[in-house]
Amino acid sequence: MTLDAHRLSFGAAADYDQARPTYPMAAVHWTLGADRLRVVDLGAGTGSLSRVIAAAGHEVIPIEPDQDMRTRFDAAGVRALAGSAEAIPLPDASVDAVLAGTAYHWFDPEPAHQEMARVLRRGGVLAAIWNDRDKTTPWVAELSRLIRTHRQVSGRRAALEESRSFGPLFGEVTRQQFPHVVAQSPQGLAALVASRSTYLTATPAEQRLTLDRIAELCATHPDLTGRDTFDLPYVTTVYRALRV
Repeated sequence: MTLDAHRLSFGAAADYDQARPTYPMAAVHWTLGADRLRVVDLGAGTGSLSRVIAAAGHEVIPIEPDQDMRTRFDAAGVRALAGSAEAIPLPDASVDAVLAGTAYHWFDPEPAHQEMARVLRRGGVLAAIWNDRDKTTPWVAELSRLIRTHRQVSGRRAALEESRSFGPLFGEVTRQQFPHVVAQSPQGLAALVASRSTYLTATPAEQRLTLDRIAELCATHPDLTGRDTFDLPYVTTVYRALRV
């Protein structure tokens, strides 16, 4: 299955919005600083990062290729633009920052870097942000073992981690991490897993098997069994560079 099929598979916007974690305010403050900026949220989904950017006092421009996702913004009275990392519908040098919240791995790097550099003013911020489950917690490590990751997705993340580069149009990449905890439940955990592209593009039999394994984990792991709610720990990682 193609990468495009995976990155455009998140059509159940209501379920996605409820299942996915938000982002810690500390990460946004570190990325953008204190001054009010004009910020693109690229691959905005249903707005989990956009809402934190706005709450931090910045002007946010959500850009999202999926129509169903954009309707969630419409319902909240916010206009999300149709577009992608490779085709951003904004003029040259028109924004102060471009952020991608758990979306950078879907981008085609070379044209995306050129397009993001085009819309950024000189000295503007580019940041790729990921919410990663904290695998130092034993049950989270087991959960991660049960959840498959698209190879090209993990490959692009690994390439950025190794190169620490967004290409020649950007300066040195700095990396910072922030702890983050989200309240979760057995039903919410199943919804989280079901919101992932590897689940959405799997066969019905594979989907059923995955959900059965998650239910078994919640029923049998000593840290989870008998609990209606529990904390799901994350580590939010930010890769940040400036437009040269």
